[in-house]
Amino acid sequence: MRVLVVTAVPPERDAVTRAAPCAPQPVELPGTAELHRVVWTVPGPPGAEVELDALAAGVGPAAAAAGTATALTAAVLAGAPYGLVVSAGIGGGFGLAPGRAVVASRIVAADLGAETAEGFLPVTELGFGTSVHLPPAGAAGELAGAVDGVLGPVLTLSTVTGTAQGAAELVRRYPDAAAEAMEGFGVAEAAAGYGVPVLEVRTVSNAVGPRDRAAWRVPEALSALTGVFRAAAPLLGTWTTSGMPRGSHG
Repeated sequence: MRVLVVTAVPPERDAVTRAAPCAPQPVELPGTAELHRVVWTVPGPPGAEVELDALAAGVGPAAAAAGTATALTAAVLAGAPYGLVVSAGIGGGFGLAPGRAVVASRIVAADLGAETAEGFLPVTELGFGTSVHLPPAGAAGELAGAVDGVLGPVLTLSTVTGTAQGAAELVRRYPDAAAEAMEGFGVAEAAAGYGVPVLEVRTVSNAVGPRDRAAWRVPEALSALTGVFRAAAPLLGTWTTSGMPRGSHG
């Protein structure tokens, strides 16, 4: 199984590839995008090998979707399609300490819809498309266990929450939300178009709420992201040989 990991920016991409014991190799994509490829043998099934491509696709769901689709298309044309896509990076946490890992049980487009006098309506209630993608529940649960992470919904927003009022509104609409970021839903939309399963993993850099840059812990979150992929590598090796558990969402 080949794995595509999509991040927003190069520091997140580099945090992912630092988990491997080998130096990443650049691979050109159509246009100006560039993958960083790492291949390593992992503990577990004999000879289990993980080939992982990490792509910094840009900030926001549109850039994430476009970059993911480009990479998926290039892989299919090369005769080596991906078996798994992972949206990864740092993000804001709902009541979680900096550095904590979150694995998405649901990938939610939290601001895709319409404002009405009665409140926000998701795009699905308007009769268009979807606003939620469901990662394979069994795989998401196994990954959360492997990285000692929280399993819960991750919200995708085009505008980062920066006020207490905004955070309270998100909690009201999504009371079980664990984290927010800006790319997961875009990655998931592209993966769904190719029928490839998708996961999302975030490490917390700050609390969702008032914008206080002095309280952000970006280096710690990036270091935690490296640790997440180092811990996840044996699991990815197992999935390579035995297949991903799918499970079901209740």
